[in-house]
Amino acid sequence: MDEEYDVIVLGTGLKECILSGLLSVDGLKVLHMDRNDYYGGESTSLNLVQLWKKFRGSDKPPPQLGSSRDYNVDMIPKFMMANGTLVRVLIHTDVTKYLSFKAVDGSYVFNKGKIHKVPATDMEALKSPLMGIFEKRRARKFFIFVQDYDESDPRTHDGMDLTRVTTRQLIVKYGLDDNTVDFIGHALALHRDDHYLDEPALDTVKRMKLYAESLARFQGGSPYIYPLYGLGELPQAFARLSAVYGGTYMLNKPECKVEFDEEGKVCGVTSEGETARCKKVVCDPSYLPNKVRKVGKVARAICIMSHPIPNTNDSHSVQVILPQKQLGRRSDMYLFCCSYAHCVAPKGKFIAFVSTEAETDQPETELKPGIDLLGPIDEIFFDVYDRYEPVNEPSLDNCFISTSYDPTTHFESTVIDVLNMYNMITGKVVDLSVDLSAASAAEE
Repeated sequence: MDEEYDVIVLGTGLKECILSGLLSVDGLKVLHMDRNDYYGGESTSLNLVQLWKKFRGSDKPPPQLGSSRDYNVDMIPKFMMANGTLVRVLIHTDVTKYLSFKAVDGSYVFNKGKIHKVPATDMEALKSPLMGIFEKRRARKFFIFVQDYDESDPRTHDGMDLTRVTTRQLIVKYGLDDNTVDFIGHALALHRDDHYLDEPALDTVKRMKLYAESLARFQGGSPYIYPLYGLGELPQAFARLSAVYGGTYMLNKPECKVEFDEEGKVCGVTSEGETARCKKVVCDPSYLPNKVRKVGKVARAICIMSHPIPNTNDSHSVQVILPQKQLGRRSDMYLFCCSYAHCVAPKGKFIAFVSTEAETDQPETELKPGIDLLGPIDEIFFDVYDRYEPVNEPSLDNCFISTSYDPTTHFESTVIDVLNMYNMITGKVVDLSVDLSAASAAEE
């Protein structure tokens, strides 16, 4: 403790672990502390006994659910885009050698009371029951435009400047109906609400391209991959990386009080009467509660089941997006399912999550449209947590605080936050132009 560090990282949540890994690789001297005696913070994975303790206050789960240690239940369930930013960061840092991934079986969208596979290419658009015959032709033309679009080649731009044209204007040009727009915007481009319609179309086109490229990557039924043994593996893999590059880890450190000098700049962290000195602090919102503000809350149901989600083609791992408009809500709802196929439950057991941005104080009622799609449930737990974002000015106090995890079931927004923080801390940009085939061994 009595040393000086470039950076002290507080909390071993996924964002903090990725940052301590990246900063250690950069040659910075990093000390990483957590008040908990386990890795992962908010984004940890729990076994059955831990799950029971957290939600039921007892440590005796019913025996028919199987062995406790066969369960790895993510508290913040998310899939990764096969070609997405997180996978690029994993390859850039070579963390892939500590992890095994498997493709996710399916990606679906809720439309007019039914679950449908998300069409991602012109060929899939033609087969999809989501659209009538004329709409399919229009959608196919639009998909072909997106597939062929190349930012650096004006011949593919169809005479439009997508940095100026809004998504709404682009959609009008192709004559797509609201129904089609709903699944394109929310299930392909993964927007969380409808603000994107009045923003430049380039972002949406790029997001659709990422989806299609990720889908093509493993020729699976979805663009997503997920680590064997659950997301709890990720923070630990980055922690290993940090340790290889000389980072120091201390778990189970109570308090972790951040100390400031007379100018209000961070100068160290005190725990158990000892102070470690540092120039910068990176942490999650819980370590500096007076420098964050509440921006919302997430409601989630965690369900243990003995079957896959109905109408998803018996998928062992699947995401279903329920766009806000379909439910008459202000934000989307997400279903996430994984199973023994990814080693997160005993054979024959499935774990399903229903997540959304809470709009009322009754999560049970609010999550009902998602829970109703799951079929029979063995056990259900409800979790609600507040979301915070930093309000401090890092250039003045040298505190770099991550934003709480949102309810989405994919990592794109999480990693953008990490890369922005890395840029603020170091003034550099992570090189993401990596050889994606480095993670191809991940398939099985």
